[in-house]
Amino acid sequence: MILDEPERFKELDPLDMLGYINKLPEQLQAAWELGQEYPLPDAEQVIQVVIAGMGGSAIGGDLLASYAAPVTKVPIIIWRNYDLPGFVSDERTLLIASSHSGNTEETLSAFDRAVEQGAKVMAVTTGGILAKNAANVSAPVWRFEHDGRPRSAVGFSFGLLLSALVRLGFIEFHPEDLNETVGAMHAQMSEIGAEVPVASNLAKRMAGQFMNRWPTVIGSEFLAPVARRWRTQLAEMPKAVAQFEELPEADHNMIEGVQHPESLFGPMMVVFLRSTLNHPRNLKRLEATRNILMVEGFNTDILEAQGQSRLAHQWTNLHLGDYVAYYLAMAYGTDPTPVPIMQDLKQRLTET
Repeated sequence: MILDEPERFKELDPLDMLGYINKLPEQLQAAWELGQEYPLPDAEQVIQVVIAGMGGSAIGGDLLASYAAPVTKVPIIIWRNYDLPGFVSDERTLLIASSHSGNTEETLSAFDRAVEQGAKVMAVTTGGILAKNAANVSAPVWRFEHDGRPRSAVGFSFGLLLSALVRLGFIEFHPEDLNETVGAMHAQMSEIGAEVPVASNLAKRMAGQFMNRWPTVIGSEFLAPVARRWRTQLAEMPKAVAQFEELPEADHNMIEGVQHPESLFGPMMVVFLRSTLNHPRNLKRLEATRNILMVEGFNTDILEAQGQSRLAHQWTNLHLGDYVAYYLAMAYGTDPTPVPIMQDLKQRLTET
Protein backbone atom coordinates (compact mmCIF):
# COMPACT_ATOMS: atom_id res chain seq x y z
CA MET A 1 0.00 0.00 0.00
CA ILE A 2 1.45 3.37 -1.00
CA LEU A 3 0.74 4.91 2.42
CA ASP A 4 3.40 2.60 3.87
CA GLU A 5 5.87 3.64 1.15
CA PRO A 6 6.60 7.31 2.00
CA GLU A 7 9.57 7.31 -0.35
CA ARG A 8 7.04 7.20 -3.20
CA PHE A 9 5.25 10.33 -1.99
CA LYS A 10 7.79 12.54 -3.75
CA GLU A 11 6.71 11.11 -7.10
CA LEU A 12 3.16 12.36 -6.52
CA ASP A 13 4.18 15.42 -4.53
CA PRO A 14 7.01 17.12 -6.47
CA LEU A 15 6.32 20.53 -4.88
CA ASP A 16 6.56 19.03 -1.36
CA MET A 17 3.18 19.85 0.16
CA LEU A 18 4.12 17.39 2.90
CA GLY A 19 7.03 19.62 3.86
CA TYR A 20 4.68 22.56 4.44
CA ILE A 21 2.38 20.40 6.57
CA ASN A 22 5.34 19.17 8.62
CA LYS A 23 6.49 22.74 9.28
CA LEU A 24 3.10 24.10 10.37
CA PRO A 25 3.98 24.26 14.10
CA GLU A 26 7.07 26.35 13.36
CA GLN A 27 5.07 28.55 10.99
CA LEU A 28 2.49 29.26 13.68
CA GLN A 29 5.21 30.20 16.17
CA ALA A 30 7.04 32.35 13.62
CA ALA A 31 3.85 34.22 12.71
CA TRP A 32 3.16 35.13 16.32
CA GLU A 33 6.73 36.39 16.78
CA LEU A 34 6.70 38.32 13.50
CA GLY A 35 3.48 40.01 14.54
CA GLN A 36 5.15 41.34 17.67
CA GLU A 37 7.43 43.51 15.53
CA TYR A 38 5.12 45.15 12.99
CA PRO A 39 3.46 48.59 13.36
CA LEU A 40 -0.16 48.75 14.47
CA PRO A 41 -2.96 50.95 13.15
CA ASP A 42 -4.47 53.61 15.38
CA ALA A 43 -7.42 51.70 16.79
CA GLU A 44 -8.39 53.90 19.72
CA GLN A 45 -11.95 54.38 18.45
CA VAL A 46 -12.43 50.86 17.04
CA ILE A 47 -15.42 48.93 18.34
CA GLN A 48 -15.47 46.10 15.76
CA VAL A 49 -13.04 44.19 13.58
CA VAL A 50 -13.82 42.91 10.07
CA ILE A 51 -11.41 40.43 8.50
CA ALA A 52 -11.77 40.31 4.72
CA GLY A 53 -10.37 37.32 2.86
CA MET A 54 -11.09 34.29 0.73
CA GLY A 55 -10.09 30.63 0.83
CA GLY A 56 -6.85 29.85 2.60
CA SER A 57 -6.48 33.49 3.63
CA ALA A 58 -9.92 33.63 5.25
CA ILE A 59 -9.74 30.43 7.29
CA GLY A 60 -7.24 32.04 9.66
CA GLY A 61 -9.90 34.63 10.48
CA ASP A 62 -12.49 31.92 11.08
CA LEU A 63 -10.15 30.10 13.42
CA LEU A 64 -9.32 33.28 15.29
CA ALA A 65 -12.91 34.48 15.65
CA SER A 66 -14.08 31.14 17.04
CA TYR A 67 -11.06 30.73 19.32
CA ALA A 68 -11.33 34.29 20.65
CA ALA A 69 -15.12 34.33 21.08
CA PRO A 70 -15.06 33.79 24.88
CA VAL A 71 -12.31 36.38 25.47
CA THR A 72 -12.66 39.06 22.79
CA LYS A 73 -13.65 42.60 23.73
CA VAL A 74 -14.97 43.48 20.26
CA PRO A 75 -16.97 41.61 17.60
CA ILE A 76 -14.78 39.87 15.00
CA ILE A 77 -16.58 39.43 11.66
CA ILE A 78 -15.28 37.45 8.67
CA TRP A 79 -16.18 38.89 5.26
CA ARG A 80 -15.92 36.66 2.18
CA ASN A 81 -17.24 38.83 -0.63
CA TYR A 82 -16.90 42.01 -2.65
CA ASP A 83 -17.40 45.45 -1.08
CA LEU A 84 -18.44 45.50 2.60
CA PRO A 85 -21.60 45.45 4.75
CA GLY A 86 -23.23 48.80 5.46
CA PHE A 87 -22.16 48.95 9.10
CA VAL A 88 -18.55 49.58 7.98
CA SER A 89 -18.94 53.32 7.78
CA ASP A 90 -16.20 55.08 9.76
CA GLU A 91 -13.13 54.79 11.97
CA ARG A 92 -15.00 52.65 14.49
CA THR A 93 -14.28 49.62 12.25
CA LEU A 94 -10.86 48.08 11.75
CA LEU A 95 -10.75 46.30 8.38
CA ILE A 96 -7.97 43.73 8.12
CA ALA A 97 -7.51 42.61 4.51
CA SER A 98 -5.94 39.15 4.41
CA SER A 99 -4.73 37.97 1.00
CA HIS A 100 -1.82 35.59 0.50
CA SER A 101 -1.04 36.82 -3.00
CA GLY A 102 -2.24 40.36 -2.43
CA ASN A 103 -4.22 40.08 -5.66
CA THR A 104 -7.49 38.49 -4.53
CA GLU A 105 -10.17 40.56 -6.25
CA GLU A 106 -12.85 40.22 -3.57
CA THR A 107 -10.41 41.25 -0.83
CA LEU A 108 -9.10 44.19 -2.84
CA SER A 109 -12.69 45.33 -3.35
CA ALA A 110 -13.35 45.18 0.41
CA PHE A 111 -10.14 47.05 1.20
CA ASP A 112 -10.91 49.83 -1.26
CA ARG A 113 -14.45 50.20 0.07
CA ALA A 114 -13.15 50.39 3.65
CA VAL A 115 -10.80 53.21 2.67
CA GLU A 116 -13.70 55.03 0.98
CA GLN A 117 -15.83 54.65 4.11
CA GLY A 118 -13.14 56.02 6.40
CA ALA A 119 -12.50 52.77 8.29
CA LYS A 120 -9.16 51.96 9.86
CA VAL A 121 -7.33 49.49 7.61
CA MET A 122 -4.34 47.19 7.58
CA ALA A 123 -3.11 44.41 5.27
CA VAL A 124 -1.77 40.90 5.87
CA THR A 125 -0.12 39.62 2.69
CA THR A 126 3.02 38.51 0.89
CA GLY A 127 2.79 41.53 -1.40
CA GLY A 128 0.87 42.20 -4.64
CA ILE A 129 -1.65 44.96 -5.27
CA LEU A 130 -2.91 44.87 -1.69
CA ALA A 131 0.50 45.80 -0.29
CA LYS A 132 0.76 48.69 -2.75
CA ASN A 133 -2.75 49.96 -2.05
CA ALA A 134 -2.17 49.80 1.70
CA ALA A 135 1.12 51.65 1.39
CA ASN A 136 -0.59 54.32 -0.73
CA VAL A 137 -2.90 55.18 2.17
CA SER A 138 -0.14 54.79 4.81
CA ALA A 139 -1.81 51.72 6.31
CA PRO A 140 0.25 49.07 8.12
CA VAL A 141 1.32 46.21 5.84
CA TRP A 142 2.08 42.99 7.69
CA ARG A 143 4.11 41.19 5.06
CA PHE A 144 5.26 37.58 5.39
CA GLU A 145 7.39 35.35 3.18
CA HIS A 146 5.78 32.18 1.88
CA ASP A 147 6.25 30.54 -1.51
CA GLY A 148 3.61 27.81 -1.21
CA ARG A 149 -0.14 27.71 -1.69
CA PRO A 150 -2.34 29.94 0.52
CA ARG A 151 -3.79 26.91 2.29
CA SER A 152 -0.30 25.93 3.47
CA ALA A 153 0.13 29.37 5.07
CA VAL A 154 -2.68 28.95 7.61
CA GLY A 155 -0.18 29.43 10.45
CA PHE A 156 0.56 32.91 9.10
CA SER A 157 -3.06 33.82 8.39
CA PHE A 158 -3.97 32.93 11.99
CA GLY A 159 -0.83 33.78 13.94
CA LEU A 160 -0.42 37.28 12.51
CA LEU A 161 -4.07 38.13 13.17
CA LEU A 162 -3.82 36.79 16.71
CA SER A 163 -0.69 38.82 17.34
CA ALA A 164 -2.30 42.00 16.00
CA LEU A 165 -5.52 41.76 18.00
CA VAL A 166 -3.72 40.79 21.20
CA ARG A 167 -1.36 43.76 20.87
CA LEU A 168 -4.30 46.06 20.18
CA GLY A 169 -5.86 44.90 23.44
CA PHE A 170 -8.90 43.29 21.82
CA ILE A 171 -8.15 39.70 22.87
CA GLU A 172 -6.95 38.28 26.18
CA PHE A 173 -4.22 35.72 25.48
CA HIS A 174 -1.55 33.81 27.38
CA PRO A 175 1.54 33.25 25.17
CA GLU A 176 2.38 30.07 27.08
CA ASP A 177 -0.69 28.54 25.40
CA LEU A 178 1.08 28.96 22.07
CA ASN A 179 4.17 27.16 23.34
CA GLU A 180 1.99 24.34 24.64
CA THR A 181 0.16 24.18 21.31
CA VAL A 182 3.37 23.88 19.30
CA GLY A 183 4.55 21.13 21.64
CA ALA A 184 1.25 19.26 21.33
CA MET A 185 1.42 19.48 17.53
CA HIS A 186 4.93 18.04 17.53
CA ALA A 187 3.89 15.24 19.88
CA GLN A 188 1.01 14.35 17.57
CA MET A 189 3.31 14.45 14.51
CA SER A 190 5.42 11.68 16.04
CA GLU A 191 2.33 9.47 15.77
CA ILE A 192 0.93 10.51 12.37
CA GLY A 193 3.99 11.48 10.33
CA ALA A 194 4.80 9.91 6.97
CA GLU A 195 7.26 7.41 8.42
CA VAL A 196 4.69 5.97 10.86
CA PRO A 197 3.05 2.87 9.32
CA VAL A 198 -0.67 2.60 8.69
CA ALA A 199 -1.20 0.10 11.49
CA SER A 200 -0.32 2.71 14.13
CA ASN A 201 -1.03 5.94 12.20
CA LEU A 202 -4.44 7.49 12.88
CA ALA A 203 -4.22 9.92 9.96
CA LYS A 204 -3.39 7.20 7.44
CA ARG A 205 -6.16 4.95 8.75
CA MET A 206 -8.65 7.81 8.52
CA ALA A 207 -7.57 8.49 4.94
CA GLY A 208 -8.26 4.82 4.24
CA GLN A 209 -11.72 5.23 5.77
CA PHE A 210 -12.38 8.14 3.40
CA MET A 211 -11.40 6.24 0.27
CA ASN A 212 -14.37 6.02 -2.12
CA ARG A 213 -16.63 7.62 0.47
CA TRP A 214 -18.25 11.01 1.00
CA PRO A 215 -16.68 12.45 4.17
CA THR A 216 -18.66 14.77 6.43
CA VAL A 217 -16.77 16.51 9.24
CA ILE A 218 -18.61 17.97 12.22
CA GLY A 219 -17.28 20.27 14.93
CA SER A 220 -18.59 22.77 17.45
CA GLU A 221 -17.40 26.11 18.83
CA PHE A 222 -13.65 26.56 18.17
CA LEU A 223 -13.59 23.26 16.25
CA ALA A 224 -16.32 24.32 13.80
CA PRO A 225 -13.87 26.20 11.52
CA VAL A 226 -11.53 23.23 11.85
CA ALA A 227 -14.26 21.06 10.32
CA ARG A 228 -14.47 23.63 7.52
CA ARG A 229 -10.71 23.44 7.09
CA TRP A 230 -10.92 19.64 6.80
CA ARG A 231 -13.46 20.02 4.00
CA THR A 232 -11.40 22.57 2.09
CA GLN A 233 -8.25 20.49 2.43
CA LEU A 234 -10.06 17.39 1.22
CA ALA A 235 -11.19 19.39 -1.79
CA GLU A 236 -7.84 20.95 -2.68
CA MET A 237 -5.41 18.10 -1.97
CA PRO A 238 -7.06 14.79 -2.99
CA LYS A 239 -9.69 16.64 -5.10
CA ALA A 240 -12.37 14.78 -3.13
CA VAL A 241 -15.98 15.69 -2.48
CA ALA A 242 -16.69 16.40 1.21
CA GLN A 243 -18.81 18.59 3.47
CA PHE A 244 -18.78 20.02 6.97
CA GLU A 245 -21.43 20.75 9.59
CA GLU A 246 -21.48 22.63 12.89
CA LEU A 247 -23.04 21.67 16.21
CA PRO A 248 -25.42 22.60 17.72
CA GLU A 249 -26.85 24.04 14.45
CA ALA A 250 -26.79 20.64 12.70
CA ASP A 251 -29.17 19.27 15.34
CA HIS A 252 -31.78 21.81 14.26
CA ASN A 253 -31.90 20.71 10.61
CA MET A 254 -29.25 18.31 9.25
CA ILE A 255 -30.12 15.54 11.69
CA GLU A 256 -33.60 15.19 10.18
CA GLY A 257 -32.19 14.48 6.72
CA VAL A 258 -31.06 10.93 7.46
CA GLN A 259 -33.86 8.91 5.89
CA HIS A 260 -33.43 9.24 2.13
CA PRO A 261 -31.85 8.04 -0.08
CA GLU A 262 -30.64 5.04 1.91
CA SER A 263 -28.35 3.95 -0.92
CA LEU A 264 -26.02 6.86 -0.11
CA PHE A 265 -25.64 6.23 3.61
CA GLY A 266 -23.17 3.35 3.31
CA PRO A 267 -20.68 5.33 1.21
CA MET A 268 -20.73 8.23 3.69
CA MET A 269 -18.26 8.69 6.56
CA VAL A 270 -19.16 11.12 9.32
CA VAL A 271 -16.31 12.27 11.57
CA PHE A 272 -16.89 14.25 14.76
CA LEU A 273 -14.10 16.53 16.02
CA ARG A 274 -14.25 16.46 19.81
CA SER A 275 -12.62 18.53 22.53
CA THR A 276 -13.04 17.92 26.25
CA LEU A 277 -13.16 21.75 26.48
CA ASN A 278 -16.32 21.98 24.37
CA HIS A 279 -19.49 23.09 26.14
CA PRO A 280 -20.93 20.13 28.11
CA ARG A 281 -24.20 20.33 26.16
CA ASN A 282 -22.33 20.18 22.86
CA LEU A 283 -20.46 17.11 24.07
CA LYS A 284 -23.80 15.51 24.88
CA ARG A 285 -25.16 16.56 21.49
CA LEU A 286 -22.16 15.02 19.76
CA GLU A 287 -22.81 11.62 21.33
CA ALA A 288 -26.56 11.77 20.69
CA THR A 289 -26.10 12.88 17.08
CA ARG A 290 -23.56 10.16 16.41
CA ASN A 291 -25.88 7.50 17.85
CA ILE A 292 -28.74 8.63 15.61
CA LEU A 293 -26.52 8.48 12.53
CA MET A 294 -25.19 5.02 13.39
CA VAL A 295 -28.69 3.65 13.85
CA GLU A 296 -29.58 5.00 10.40
CA GLY A 297 -26.62 3.17 8.84
CA PHE A 298 -23.94 5.87 8.63
CA ASN A 299 -20.27 5.11 9.25
CA THR A 300 -19.02 7.36 12.06
CA ASP A 301 -15.94 8.09 14.13
CA ILE A 302 -14.79 10.55 16.82
CA LEU A 303 -11.40 12.26 16.77
CA GLU A 304 -10.19 13.62 20.09
CA ALA A 305 -8.19 16.85 20.18
CA GLN A 306 -4.77 16.68 21.82
CA GLY A 307 -3.03 18.97 24.31
CA GLN A 308 -4.26 20.98 27.28
CA SER A 309 -5.49 24.36 26.02
CA ARG A 310 -8.28 25.39 23.68
CA LEU A 311 -5.65 26.60 21.24
CA ALA A 312 -3.87 23.24 21.29
CA HIS A 313 -7.16 21.40 20.79
CA GLN A 314 -7.99 23.58 17.80
CA TRP A 315 -4.61 23.24 16.13
CA THR A 316 -3.95 19.55 16.75
CA ASN A 317 -7.31 18.73 15.19
CA LEU A 318 -6.51 21.04 12.27
CA HIS A 319 -3.05 19.53 11.75
CA LEU A 320 -4.49 16.03 11.86
CA GLY A 321 -6.92 16.99 9.10
CA ASP A 322 -4.10 18.29 6.91
CA TYR A 323 -2.31 14.95 7.19
CA VAL A 324 -5.51 13.00 6.49
CA ALA A 325 -6.15 15.05 3.33
CA TYR A 326 -2.56 14.60 2.20
CA TYR A 327 -2.60 10.83 2.71
CA LEU A 328 -5.91 10.58 0.87
CA ALA A 329 -4.28 12.40 -2.05
CA MET A 330 -1.48 9.84 -2.00
CA ALA A 331 -3.98 6.98 -1.85
CA TYR A 332 -5.83 8.40 -4.87
CA GLY A 333 -2.55 8.99 -6.73
CA THR A 334 -3.17 12.75 -6.87
CA ASP A 335 -0.68 15.63 -6.75
CA PRO A 336 -1.85 17.61 -3.67
CA THR A 337 -0.57 21.03 -4.78
CA PRO A 338 -2.04 22.10 -8.17
CA VAL A 339 -5.64 23.33 -8.34
CA PRO A 340 -6.33 23.24 -12.10
CA ILE A 341 -10.09 23.68 -11.90
CA MET A 342 -9.75 26.77 -9.72
CA GLN A 343 -7.14 28.17 -12.09
CA ASP A 344 -9.45 27.52 -15.04
CA LEU A 345 -12.26 29.35 -13.25
CA LYS A 346 -10.03 32.36 -12.60
CA GLN A 347 -9.06 32.41 -16.25
CA ARG A 348 -12.70 32.34 -17.31
CA LEU A 349 -13.48 35.26 -15.03
CA THR A 350 -10.55 37.18 -16.47
CA GLU A 351 -11.92 36.70 -19.99
CA THR A 352 -15.40 38.00 -19.18
